Amino acid sequence: MPRFDEGRPEMTPEEFRLLRDHVYAHCGILIHENMKFVMERRLWPRLEALGIQDFGSYHRYLRYDAQRSAELEAAVESLTTHETYFFREPAQLKAFREELLPVLEKRNAHTRRLRLWSAGCSSGEEAYTLAMLLKESGRFDDWDVEVLGTDLSRRVLTVARRAEYGPSALRATPPDLLERYFVPAGVNRVRVRDDVRAWVSFGHHNLSDVAGSQLVPRSDVVFCRNVMIYFDLAARRRVLGVIRDRLCPGGYLLLGHAENLLSLGADFELVHLKGDLVYRRPELPGGEGR
Repeated sequence: MPRFDEGRPEMTPEEFRLLRDHVYAHCGILIHENMKFVMERRLWPRLEALGIQDFGSYHRYLRYDAQRSAELEAAVESLTTHETYFFREPAQLKAFREELLPVLEKRNAHTRRLRLWSAGCSSGEEAYTLAMLLKESGRFDDWDVEVLGTDLSRRVLTVARRAEYGPSALRATPPDLLERYFVPAGVNRVRVRDDVRAWVSFGHHNLSDVAGSQLVPRSDVVFCRNVMIYFDLAARRRVLGVIRDRLCPGGYLLLGHAENLLSLGADFELVHLKGDLVYRRPELPGGEGR
């Protein structure tokens, strides 16, 4: 039986450095030295799809071909994972529902407007989860509400907009919420209910694109969970600067439980909730502002 990698090109150390640096310059994602093997294998299908024989030629394609932008997106998509599911990290969501939503209701009572941003939303489970939690609270039914989900991958955004999911994405969804917020969509498939979808929109966005981030509306809360793990220190600082800029003064940032802002010198306050630790952009001097 032939080996699975038989006949496939190997990546030289110089090719690895060139490709790694090209990906980093594009989106800030850092590929560590010990991931050369992984990078080589995840990019093989791209070389085969393009009929390219070696990684040096692939790097030149990414730099100079007319289709380089689309191919760079495909390469980054191959190098990252998009594993997620509804109601992920329930303790944090409980703190959001029970402790932050009452604060936001009181704070925004004069505008009756609420904006949430799911940054790095993958296939949409987190953005829809947040909209369902808002529905469950009963606090914002007649408010102007929008949950924006953004991601670097156009492929997962297509899945998010379709809003149809199978058992893996639903494995942590409480049965009563599954009954309340989904409708059947075929064998072992469900679709998010239309009134939940009406509160959620999706857009393509590179968190490292500081200028492009100006198109993201100011938000009251940003969820950016399990995204920072892909960035080095410099890229984390750049992304946190973007998030801070797009948060309303006094707005909250929620990270994944394996992430924190230690050593980053970021301009965020640590807020101790009963059930979690979150970050907050300080208020403007003299009071609140949006």
